[in-house]
Amino acid sequence: MPIYEFTCRKCGETFEELILGGRIEDIKCPKCQSGDVEKIMSACAFKSGEKFVSSSGSSACASCVGGTCSTCGR
Repeated sequence: MPIYEFTCRKCGETFEELILGGRIEDIKCPKCQSGDVEKIMSACAFKSGEKFVSSSGSSACASCVGGTCSTCGR
């Protein structure tokens, strides 16, 4: 099931939504309830064995902060 990232054009809030059946038209900002949202490009990660591989080309997973990650061990 695809999870998409959106940004609200009205208040600037960035949020994620699980989209069932591809109904992007019905998405509303959780902060201000505006329907004026834009789907934005976001990186995804895939688990390969015991390690996460990022689609961004980086060797770190999405949970990595400051060069240390408890998820992928980098």
